[in-house]
Amino acid sequence: MKKNKSVKRSSARLAAVQALYEVEISDSNVDDVLVEFQQTRWDTPQEEGDEDRGSSPLAKPDKQLFADLLRGVAKRRDELEEILSGSLSQEWSTNRLEDIVRIILMSGIYELYIRQDVPARVVITQYVDVAHAFFEGPEPGFVNGVLDRVAKTLRADELSKA
Repeated sequence: MKKNKSVKRSSARLAAVQALYEVEISDSNVDDVLVEFQQTRWDTPQEEGDEDRGSSPLAKPDKQLFADLLRGVAKRRDELEEILSGSLSQEWSTNRLEDIVRIILMSGIYELYIRQDVPARVVITQYVDVAHAFFEGPEPGFVNGVLDRVAKTLRADELSKA
C-alpha cells in the first residue's frame, strides 16, 4: 500500500511540472489546466490492445498533491523565484535557466518551503527523478545541487539531525 502511495505522489510531481510548464508556455489559467489534466489525462485507462502504443498512460497521481503543487507554485511564484535566485551562483540568473529546469526547481523549493510533512531528502530525490524524466545531461545534477543548497537553508534543523 505504501509503495502505491509513493508512486501516486511521484506521478503527481511529474504531472505538476508538466502542467506548470503548460501554464507558462500557453499563458493558460492554472485552474483550467488543473481540470484539463484531471479530466482528460488520467481518466483514460489503458485498454486491451493498447500494448501496441509506444507508451502507457501516466500512473494515476495523488490528485490532492498535484492540485496543491500546481496552485501553490503558481500562487507563490515571485517568492519561490526569489529563493531560487538567492540559491544560484552569481553567474547564473533565473532567466538563464531553461523553463522546465526552473519549473522543476520552483516545485521542489515549494515543497521544501511549504510542505514540511515531506522529508527534505525525499523532496530532493523526487525532483532529481523528475529532472531525469526530461534530461539525460547535467541538469539532474544541477537540480540536486540547487535543491540541496535550498534545503540547507530552509530545513537546516532537519538536515542537521540526519
